Amino acid sequence: MSVQERKQRERAERERLIVATARELAERQGWDAVTTRRLAERIEYSQPVLYSHFRGKREIIGAVALEGAAELAAALRAATSASDDPRTRVADLARAYLDFATRNPAVYDAMFELDGGLAFAEEDTPAPLKDAFAALLETLDAVAGDGVHPGLFTEVFWAALHGLATLTRAGRLPARDAETRVGLLVDRLAVT
Repeated sequence: MSVQERKQRERAERERLIVATARELAERQGWDAVTTRRLAERIEYSQPVLYSHFRGKREIIGAVALEGAAELAAALRAATSASDDPRTRVADLARAYLDFATRNPAVYDAMFELDGGLAFAEEDTPAPLKDAFAALLETLDAVAGDGVHPGLFTEVFWAALHGLATLTRAGRLPARDAETRVGLLVDRLAVT
């Protein structure tokens, strides 16, 4: 291994450490607790080293969002792979999405609530974000209904899931009725 390859590997490892540490800190104490000073202390590198990877907290949030998008896409595909029935797949997709949001609140916030400097629904949208949307579309395309653009249907369904996730987490909707809400969403929107 050349010196250059070793340095590149070490740089990638440091970057993963910064993102993992930011994510852990945000999940435990919220994004307000994530500062470059605290991150530098926790990873045992100086702030200039941290800034050599990320220009600031916004880029760190973006990196966490991209990691979360890849995880969400994998979770959605895993959840929908067990059934051939379109309605069952949609219900499984909805449950997996809501479960991801519940289990990873800080990551979910990085993806959809905070400014991570990422473009959505644009040509320069990063691949992990496009793939997360594609994971929704792959299942929802089959139930969009005649004459309904599958991409637009996916946006509406996603918006409904996002609303359920954020309102439940904020205590505006009782968690005990989550499964009933999923059933209503699938029954009302999914056409087969």
